[in-house]
Amino acid sequence: MTPAPVQGALKRYRVMAFVTGSFLLLLTAVTLVKYIGEAAGWHADAFWAFATMVGITHGWIFMVYVLACADLWRRMKWHTGRLLTMVLGGVVPAMSFVMERRVSREIPASVDA
Repeated sequence: MTPAPVQGALKRYRVMAFVTGSFLLLLTAVTLVKYIGEAAGWHADAFWAFATMVGITHGWIFMVYVLACADLWRRMKWHTGRLLTMVLGGVVPAMSFVMERRVSREIPASVDA
């Protein structure tokens, strides 16, 4: 059985991994549209403002994600490489979903062992 503090940290991490990964995919799509559109001669101030807001929002969400990663990492007493891999999940598109799944499967196995 997983201890309550670890369960809480895992739940926060899972939520933030999903939110961060979703916003990163949105940011990637918006950035592609922005620069492809710019190369094609399309420029809409409203879209550029939207793209900027998505980027800023992802930045703030990423900071909360890093805190959630650090909290879970500290409670599990993992090596530093694991923390870096988890944090990279918020930078590499779709990696947060992969890491969330891997961590969610590993924690019950390592705590119960």
